[in-house]
Amino acid sequence: MKKTLNTLGILALSAGLFFACNQTAPTTTEGGESEVMSVSEMKLAFVKTDSVINKYEYFKTKSEEITEKGKRFEGELQSRARGFEQEVANFQQSAASMTMNQARAKEEELVKKEQNLMTYRNNLMQELSADEAGLYNDVYEKIQTYMKGFAEENGYTMVLSYTRGGAVWYANDAIDVTDQVIEGLNKAYNTTPTDSVK
Repeated sequence: MKKTLNTLGILALSAGLFFACNQTAPTTTEGGESEVMSVSEMKLAFVKTDSVINKYEYFKTKSEEITEKGKRFEGELQSRARGFEQEVANFQQSAASMTMNQARAKEEELVKKEQNLMTYRNNLMQELSADEAGLYNDVYEKIQTYMKGFAEENGYTMVLSYTRGGAVWYANDAIDVTDQVIEGLNKAYNTTPTDSVK
């Protein structure tokens, strides 16, 4: 599950960060007219998206919480499944001593219990999926907010999101601000209280 979290989330966040940051920056002249900034006037930087996400303490903490919740759900599901299997085994052993109507009623009861078990499993999976989606949305918002302030503070016109196979095929390491961003995000996270993932 953790691998899925990382892979899907990194792709989603990469796309979001790229589109959010990939906008031409208009400037305003003294007369109040808007003009498009030329490429030579732009100050660019990039971040390695997977590194930012994987080293962001907030993401790591919340991912671990979701993973623990998943393990708890798995334990509950296995416990219920074992109980159901035991009931089926008991029925198979005692079916010969039952009347046809009793056996049919017990079979119907077991079918209903199996359906309830499947519904329970699906509900747990949906809850975990919602937690994961919520986490990625939250992480995206936090990184986006931080990046806006970071870019303004450092005079960057645009900060690109770099992922292998993404839209940026080459960028000079001199404009790689990944470590600065990770440090800043973690500093901000560690100085503000956060809510647990429910």
